[in-house]
Amino acid sequence: MKKLGIILGVLLICMVCTSENISTVDRIIETYQNYKEQSLKDRRFKHEDIVTLIERLKGNDLFTIKEEGKSIQGRSIFSVSLGKGPIKVLLWSQMHGDEATATMAIFDLFNFFRESNEFDEWKEDILSKTTLIFIPMLNPDGAEVFTRRNALGVDLNRDAVRLQSPEARILKNKRDETQADFGFNLHDQGRVYSVGNTDYPATISFLSPAYNYEKDVNEVRQNSINLTSQLTKKLNTIIPGQIAKYSDDFEPRAFGDNIQKWGTSLILIESGGKRGDREKQEIRKLNFIALIQSFESIAHGDYKKDDGKAYDRLPFNDRLFFDVLLSQVTIEQDGQNYEVDLAINHDEINSEDFRDFYLKGGIEDIGDLSIFYGYEKFHGLGYQAVPANVSSELFSYDKIKESDVLDFLKKGIGYIRVQGEEKVGKSAFAINILAEGAKKPEQSFKIGDRADFFLRQGDSYKYAIINGHIIDLENPDLSKAYGLIY
Repeated sequence: MKKLGIILGVLLICMVCTSENISTVDRIIETYQNYKEQSLKDRRFKHEDIVTLIERLKGNDLFTIKEEGKSIQGRSIFSVSLGKGPIKVLLWSQMHGDEATATMAIFDLFNFFRESNEFDEWKEDILSKTTLIFIPMLNPDGAEVFTRRNALGVDLNRDAVRLQSPEARILKNKRDETQADFGFNLHDQGRVYSVGNTDYPATISFLSPAYNYEKDVNEVRQNSINLTSQLTKKLNTIIPGQIAKYSDDFEPRAFGDNIQKWGTSLILIESGGKRGDREKQEIRKLNFIALIQSFESIAHGDYKKDDGKAYDRLPFNDRLFFDVLLSQVTIEQDGQNYEVDLAINHDEINSEDFRDFYLKGGIEDIGDLSIFYGYEKFHGLGYQAVPANVSSELFSYDKIKESDVLDFLKKGIGYIRVQGEEKVGKSAFAINILAEGAKKPEQSFKIGDRADFFLRQGDSYKYAIINGHIIDLENPDLSKAYGLIY
């Protein structure tokens, strides 16, 4: 009994020690929702939106706000600094205007640091050892129209040497001014990337960039490798198997490669795809976690104790994902049947003010696609893919009911013709709408065709593919699909 008491006592001590030693970052993560900036709800926010948030920080002595310069179209580019420690950390996001995930995470971080809470002692410790310098939107002109390049048409991440753009000069000057010890180059990548040859999307891809063609590793790069190794271990506890390595081929024009060469240990974070998270709100949180963990490691020098192997073992990402992958469906061409795989991707079509979008599904590839993966997969053996038909009746758009739509779909009709003209774009229904004189889009099961067809067994229509959305006609859920208006 005495021996059992000793064992229980040791276990209790270990539990207490574990709670005290490992839980600060984890407890911050648990309270993340308290800091999430609620005004940034999706990726298509504008410069004016973040200016409002930056203005809010000006009344707080913790933050130093500086206008670093202006974009080509005259929008102010700000840096936000906090901390007075000797270790300088430079972070920038939206170098590409349509890569906004990390920008949201940065404003979540600002909320975390400015609010007094149970982590004040932790924050004071971090900010006594580091100075954190953020440029939260380097390419505001690109962000305004949700596009990659700046208003000059230049990819800022290929302008580190010539510095043709004012935005590139701002980043270079800030790096030189701070002589940052660490840098974080925060990007988004497409949903098409996989973790190597696996059925896991590359939700996060890390990179410690090479600084020469030989991919040598000096102390500067080794520091970034070690830190990235720690981040890999941390995020693997949250998204196991969904972390990849970005290509480490040397790009002599890129900022990451050159900043590494200039003496700043550089970590690239690419926010990719995650099932059920097209707006990347879960991936936004992963950015927050990665940066909180980084600040802790940098402040205390923890990365120096890492051997970098977790990073080295990461598989490179690969372009192996489609939005929808239909395998072994039968299509007809010139009177002959062929069994093929069909891949569908959804392009994001921006609204006129670039604050919203709708999805436009099209056939991306055809053939033997057995090495690829899909966010949504359907095994189509035994199903004949047939083009969608057009209704013979003429409807008024505002009189269409969901019950009408389901009746049409079960008859193989994927287009309803309506009187007059409707605004081209997203349909309110899980069926396509054709204006009175509009022509039905081509559907010959070729690359580039619209993804509007049916899967049939015998004379029975089993599944509708409307705008790339799969609808099970025996158990239909029309709320998760929509067509387009032509």
